[in-house]
Amino acid sequence: MTKNDLVNSVAAHGLSKRQSSTVVESVFDIIFNCFEKGEDVKIVGFGHFRIRQKASRRGRNPQTGDSIEITARKVLTFKPSKGLKQRINSPAARSSATAPGAMPPASSPQS
Repeated sequence: MTKNDLVNSVAAHGLSKRQSSTVVESVFDIIFNCFEKGEDVKIVGFGHFRIRQKASRRGRNPQTGDSIEITARKVLTFKPSKGLKQRINSPAARSSATAPGAMPPASSPQS
């Protein structure tokens, strides 16, 4: 799903595309601002975005084998909520996740 798909989905609930775009952009801006401040973002029923600090460490260049220093950095992690995991693993979600044009599982022969 792209940002444009998200705008179209919001617009399907009765807002104009311009209003929908403003809503989607506002939500992203709020989330980005939280990340810039180092704050976590927890969306109940969806998941928890967390900024994690990774320490510097020794690494190896796979092409030359030389030892290098990998600098400290921040990484964004996401942990899905229990509800999201359940929705993804529900039988309805599995059947809709079948690839287009894929053949259904073969049924067992009856005697």
